[in-house]
Amino acid sequence: MKILFLDQSGKPGGAELCLIDIAKPYRDRALVGLFADGPFKTLLQQHHIPVEVFATEAIAVRKQSNLLQALASLGQLAPLLAKVVQTAKEYDVIYANTQKALVIGALASFLARRPLVYHLHDILSREHFSQTNLRIAVTLANRFASLVIANSQASQIAFVQAGGRAELTEIVYNGFEVKNYQTSESDISHLQQQLGLQGKFVVGHFSRLAPWKGQHILIAALAQCPPEVTVILVGDALFGEQDYVQQLHQQVAAMGLENRVKFLGFRTDIPQLMAACDLVAHTSTSPEPFGRVIVEAMLCGRPVVAAKAGGAMELVENEINGFLVTPGESQELAQVINTCLQQTEITATIASNARAIASQRFDVTVINQQIANLLTHLFKY
Repeated sequence: MKILFLDQSGKPGGAELCLIDIAKPYRDRALVGLFADGPFKTLLQQHHIPVEVFATEAIAVRKQSNLLQALASLGQLAPLLAKVVQTAKEYDVIYANTQKALVIGALASFLARRPLVYHLHDILSREHFSQTNLRIAVTLANRFASLVIANSQASQIAFVQAGGRAELTEIVYNGFEVKNYQTSESDISHLQQQLGLQGKFVVGHFSRLAPWKGQHILIAALAQCPPEVTVILVGDALFGEQDYVQQLHQQVAAMGLENRVKFLGFRTDIPQLMAACDLVAHTSTSPEPFGRVIVEAMLCGRPVVAAKAGGAMELVENEINGFLVTPGESQELAQVINTCLQQTEITATIASNARAIASQRFDVTVINQQIANLLTHLFKY
């Protein structure tokens, strides 16, 4: 089966990292078409996955765009669509990995007469998308997709509630290469020394810096913890969210936490950094569709505290393989941090449970087989 994967981003987010794992088994008979250039292209090339950038400038439509803004982008989409249609004729299946990819992929599916798969990595709700974008996504998926792969029950339920056809959907969680999350004690020690974290209780937050990701909640919780508790924020702003980064720095200064919060920016050594933490915090204020960071921390053998909403509730069983707290509640979060600081044996048992469960449940080989079975059954190639 020859697959044309489509993705809108030039930057590697959760959906893009998932796509790398899905595309790997097909790399001798697949192409990833991107709608923007950037480091994601380089990452695909490093994994020897064929990639081509189909657009010279990023699509202007945002998640909250209205109908007029969507219509204004049609002139920009026309040459991109023509390129995708021409390319799609050389492949058996179009696999749209993001919402903008769905728009182009659906039209290309019709014009090139190729079946369409839509991998849903979002919770399609008014919290995240404008009514116009919701309607477009659901209508196109219902009309053109032969299969909608949802990355969690939360994503699947939201799709159906937005008007999506339930019979199109299958739930497949993200897969992970388990061996990539093993870090030696010497490497951990070296990294802690390099970052000045020795003797600290380190709480890590791994996400792009954005208001709904809730870094401000973790900083507020830190102010309620003993002095040895230190926070590292790994990630940077995307999509014009630099104002929020400035607000975070102002919050840290106002609370006198300059020596206890480290902004590390975008990093590629995520497993090693997670291994250097004592606890990993997930603090999203809106429901996450899945929560890759949660599983990655589990695979690193680190305890996780996650916001109790969306896909996180499918990954974490409170006080069994992690901790759940009410989204937006910094006091609850502080209580969990302090519990982990004080009750080290119980916390270590929870982290061990998490690693064992995640290693079995989210192994990329198992997940890729699930996707292969779906594609084979659906398209009979």
